[in-house]
Amino acid sequence: MGQNGDLLGTKLGHDGKDTPLSDIRVIEMGQLLAGPFAGQLLGDFGADVIKVEDPGVGDPMRQWGREKPHGLSLWWPVVARGKRSLTTNLRTKEGQDIIRDLVKESDILIENFRPGTLEKWGLDYETLKSINKKIIMVRVTGYGQSGPYSHKAGYGSIGEAMGGLRYVTGDPSTAPSRAGISIGDSLAATFAALGAMMALHSRDRTGVGQVVDVAIYEAVLAMMESLIPEFTLANYIRERTGSILPNVAPSNIYPTKDAALILIAANQDSVFSRLCDAMEKPEYVSDPRFSTHSSRGAHQGLLDEIISEWTSRHSTSELEVILDKNGVPQGKIFRAPDMLSDPHFAARDAIVSVDHPDFGSILMQNVAPKLSDTPGYIRWAGPELGAHTTEILQSLLGYSPDQIKQLSTKGVI
Repeated sequence: MGQNGDLLGTKLGHDGKDTPLSDIRVIEMGQLLAGPFAGQLLGDFGADVIKVEDPGVGDPMRQWGREKPHGLSLWWPVVARGKRSLTTNLRTKEGQDIIRDLVKESDILIENFRPGTLEKWGLDYETLKSINKKIIMVRVTGYGQSGPYSHKAGYGSIGEAMGGLRYVTGDPSTAPSRAGISIGDSLAATFAALGAMMALHSRDRTGVGQVVDVAIYEAVLAMMESLIPEFTLANYIRERTGSILPNVAPSNIYPTKDAALILIAANQDSVFSRLCDAMEKPEYVSDPRFSTHSSRGAHQGLLDEIISEWTSRHSTSELEVILDKNGVPQGKIFRAPDMLSDPHFAARDAIVSVDHPDFGSILMQNVAPKLSDTPGYIRWAGPELGAHTTEILQSLLGYSPDQIKQLSTKGVI
């Protein structure tokens, strides 16, 4: 159960422990997902993430999402959690000056504009480095900062296609499918956060920051296992295979008596032996068609038929008991309702309740990974547009009330 005994999520509060990045300040100048998710990951572990948004408009993520109760995005509270919102018109000299002042007080700047945009605004890395030699600039784009495609607009879906993921996703009888989430953007953001951490570690030794250049297509490509050598050395091109991996068997989704589905993964020799015991078919272990990983792969279709016939005679709950008893990896296909009622999610506080000014509270995924001594935590849900502008300009940068008033009157903030 969660800390409050509620399967639907645990109320979080800071327990006084230090967070790994509590001494790090991040300027987040990106929008939509690739840059902001990187900021979320850093903010989850205590970084002071100052999100720079256009006055009166803000990040388009404030409007995105499949469902919008009360006209409000349900994505924004998650991706902007723990961040401070500062409104600044970056197309003005005064707005650009605010960024330069922030750079003096910061460690990392994240941006995901098209290459050349920051240079046009006089916020190129060399300029910012002359202000603060320790500043790390994390740049997330579709194609990277160099190469013949670098100038092109590139969304996460394009990176998924170019990096090879989209072609192998889906059923072979259909056109390539998408994953159902913005996986290309999220992968790039994860690599961006990783790159920022490596640059911070390097800075500890050298005292100097650097540029972290993240291309969405390369983040996707990094996930593609042995796809390249399979082609260059074996002349094999991976194709869409639906719910299976070719020659890896048994590992598939199987029907149950109660018209549900269960995923069973028993392709390793020892695990397959335990599956045979569960099915009360110990003779399959020595059957030459199934006795080795390669032979099971060669007879994958037949093996799946045999297992499907067995699972179809049992309910999902019966199969869970039988397979768990025999040490065979199995699992239901989870949706949101399953997650919210599952005791394991609750025991690990995988889903938490966060206060929200409009919804009262909102359930969302917790911080990952879990650190034993300096865990991350969610400080607040995504803030209102410009909620921290005065606080940041006055307390952090030392602007006077008159300066702030003038900037507001001119539409800079």
